[in-house]
Amino acid sequence: MEIRRLELLRELADRGSITAVAKATMRTPSAVSQQLKILEREAGIPLTERVGRGIALTSAGRALAQTAADVATAIEKAEALWNDFRESPRGEVTMTIFPTGGEMLLPGLFHAVNHLPGLILSCNDQDSILENVANLTADYDVVVSDSPHVLPSWTERGLAVVPLMRESLDVALPEDHPLGRKPALTPADLIDETWIGVPSGLPFDRILRRIEAANGAPAKIAQRLTDNSIVEAVVAAGHGIAILPRFTTRDRENGLVTRPLKGVPSSRLISALLRPDRAERPSVRAVVKALVDEAKRFELERTA
Repeated sequence: MEIRRLELLRELADRGSITAVAKATMRTPSAVSQQLKILEREAGIPLTERVGRGIALTSAGRALAQTAADVATAIEKAEALWNDFRESPRGEVTMTIFPTGGEMLLPGLFHAVNHLPGLILSCNDQDSILENVANLTADYDVVVSDSPHVLPSWTERGLAVVPLMRESLDVALPEDHPLGRKPALTPADLIDETWIGVPSGLPFDRILRRIEAANGAPAKIAQRLTDNSIVEAVVAAGHGIAILPRFTTRDRENGLVTRPLKGVPSSRLISALLRPDRAERPSVRAVVKALVDEAKRFELERTA
């Protein structure tokens, strides 16, 4: 079987449609379909089936797509061994990271990467709901995400997951709020409060769901905002309370205070997600190592 056709099948498994595969591989949809039909003839068994207006992989197609992933990993390992033998890691590595993760890790990471001649790190920041994070690994070499824990869907897809650090999530209050006199807060303390939440599906929203479950009552959510700096300003102005990350929340002389939340799990795991074949590239390994080192340094500095 032609390796490039196997790779198209793997892309279809990851992206879910011929159109998406065509766009990602810079082919026409008809060219993708033709190559998949040839692969199906080579396999001697149906690999796709019609589902509504689209197509989906059959069980045989899914099995062969996993084989394609194994082949890609083996090829990357072979190329990595050769590159390690021939020269130091070089080339472009693409990465996406959630905004406060970038605030914590990018300054130090950029310093580290600048000392790796020939390696170019192209990075952007974006917030993504947890259910969509794994999909980003199709478009980026490294995806830095925050989540309550390692999601089963990540391991089910065969992604490499590298834990970087765990950060506590605190309750942010206006500095003159009566609850600010307490050293820590419980869900019962918060039952009558007005919340500034985040869009449903983002990690902080799960903490609020846990508070609701503990109290047996829905939280009163006045607004749902994504940018933490806006949330800080709205809380400081007295419009509600919020869940905010401990390491990046500015709670000194800016109108708000933060208090630890007790009684429900209230932290986030920060991890790097990668396709296993991309994880074998020397340049990607170098970036991930720099990420691990910077996360360790940052966490020690903030918890000392």
